[in-house]
Amino acid sequence: MSAIRRAFTEDFTIYRVAELKPVLLAVIQEGEHIELDLSGVEHMDSAGCQLLIFAKREAGAAGKTLAIVAHSRAVQSLIEFYNLAAWFGDPLVVPAA
Repeated sequence: MSAIRRAFTEDFTIYRVAELKPVLLAVIQEGEHIELDLSGVEHMDSAGCQLLIFAKREAGAAGKTLAIVAHSRAVQSLIEFYNLAAWFGDPLVVPAA
């Protein structure tokens, strides 16, 4: 079964999570394997990080997989800061500058 890949360029910050949450939930409903490309995310804060944790848990609860397949520097920095790389289980892939 092929993966559903969704690229995001919106900031994952407290100012945007309310509008991003239903988008992520809809993506989870689209398929069994979801890939998030976050290489275009310029800003991310703890609220955005919480949203990603929520999405991964929701996917798991539905028997689906959710993976981050590309990370911006902002996303990578927060995942490393909160020591969540192992929890997410995805290789940290950052596009070349």
